[in-house]
Amino acid sequence: MTDVMTDLTTERAGYAPLPYDRLAYLMGLMTGDEKHGPAATSTLDALWVLYDRVLRVTPETAGAQDRDRFLLSKGHGPMAYYAVLAAKGFFPVEWLPGFGGYDSPLGHHPDRLLVPGAEIGSGSLGHGLPLAVGTALGLRAQGLTGPAVWVLIGDAELDEGSNHEAIAYAGPAGLDRLHTIVLDNSSASYPRDGGIAARFEAAGWSTRTVDGRDHDALYAAYTAPHPGRPHAVVARVESKEA
Repeated sequence: MTDVMTDLTTERAGYAPLPYDRLAYLMGLMTGDEKHGPAATSTLDALWVLYDRVLRVTPETAGAQDRDRFLLSKGHGPMAYYAVLAAKGFFPVEWLPGFGGYDSPLGHHPDRLLVPGAEIGSGSLGHGLPLAVGTALGLRAQGLTGPAVWVLIGDAELDEGSNHEAIAYAGPAGLDRLHTIVLDNSSASYPRDGGIAARFEAAGWSTRTVDGRDHDALYAAYTAPHPGRPHAVVARVESKEA
């Protein structure tokens, strides 16, 4: 065990949360040929701001009925997600080096039955946003108006028809507890004129487009008021080809 790992283990007695500046080290613990590094690192700042400053869920409240829900649709690159969950105390840092191993709970796609804090198993493009719409509808049907539903998708997922249907439904349905983060790294095959936000606005969503590395801009976009409408935050990051 390295000295850094020993320091983390000591610091995290009882899984105490870790600061943002430890995330690069946590990401570095996960290795392998199938780790989809660019897909993961594109999401790191958006995930951190969400879990650190916005999302109302902790390891202690992960099963509470009134918790906020976060669904990672971009599950084919879960390393940043795992790093943030470990930093926030959902599971021990010592799990990270086993990423993708046969006996590790941390697979190349997250499994909700194995990863503490994960709401869904994901990675197949186009599933997360429809699941988030269903989650928001289910909470509304139960009279639970407090919990927010968040989903993070990649811009390439907007090539999938299932997302068109979810976007088209959620706006007129007034699902104002639904929030979508779109990581835009210029991967979409069929970008819409006017940008990603135009697609959501046409269906009655509130939108913000921001620098996906700017923590204050992300926080302001996440917390922008959007009464009666679902909300989409387009987080622009460096191109996947850069």
